[in-house]
Amino acid sequence: MSNGFVVRSLDEIRFWSRIMKEHSLFLRLGFRCEDTQLINEANYFYSTFEAIESRAHAFDAGADPQTIQRFNVEVHTAASHIWAFKRKVLGLILQCQLPGANNFPLLVDHTSREANYFRNRLEQLNAGRLDALPDAIINENVFFLRIMADHAKFIAHLLDPSERKLVDQARQFSEDFDQLLFQARDIDSMRPQSQTMPLLDQFLDQNRVSVKSLRDFKKTARDLIEACRIKSIIHPLLADHVFREAERFLFIIDVFESSLTGQPLQNLQMD
Repeated sequence: MSNGFVVRSLDEIRFWSRIMKEHSLFLRLGFRCEDTQLINEANYFYSTFEAIESRAHAFDAGADPQTIQRFNVEVHTAASHIWAFKRKVLGLILQCQLPGANNFPLLVDHTSREANYFRNRLEQLNAGRLDALPDAIINENVFFLRIMADHAKFIAHLLDPSERKLVDQARQFSEDFDQLLFQARDIDSMRPQSQTMPLLDQFLDQNRVSVKSLRDFKKTARDLIEACRIKSIIHPLLADHVFREAERFLFIIDVFESSLTGQPLQNLQMD
């Protein structure tokens, strides 16, 4: 194991442990006051991932790889447990056992997909079997394009209906990213013949343009929500949360582009 393994592991844990922590908060806020067991479980996961995030920031790039490998195993266990919790909550909602709760089924499923992504990435890192570049480009884009499409849908449904222009913009982004996701799945199903440099380069370029537009929309919405200038039931932290995930996707696209073309990636750093 190398320094690169340490850097990549800490980067993934720092980003995704914060995301898992915030998921715990959002789920808790959506439970009814009588759902005390679920609220307690959400609070437990919030504390768990807050501690993991803090520990991840205490390490640096020179940390012992074996120590980080053990840390990855520990974090993988926590990610597996929060995944199971989210799937349990989803089951309760779909079986109409939480009437009146304010967690969309799609949102709970969305958060569970991210937990599964996180734990799978830790498994890959510890096993030293990350996807080859062409596979990684397709897999990551299929995953994140669906995440971005979901975000647009959540924003459209959580804005006040009177915010007609913003609601229309969010719905348009939802449609755009659904189409991009369909295209990505087509490229996926055409593997390995679709894995040519020109096709993958165009794939990244097209997605980058759309993700930048959505990222900018999210930033505007976040800033307006924080300034109390629009009507919505979007928590300010949720607005920032979805903005950071768009930023993450753009960073991943840029890393792929650099690897694919051999062009240097500017300002590549951990966090």
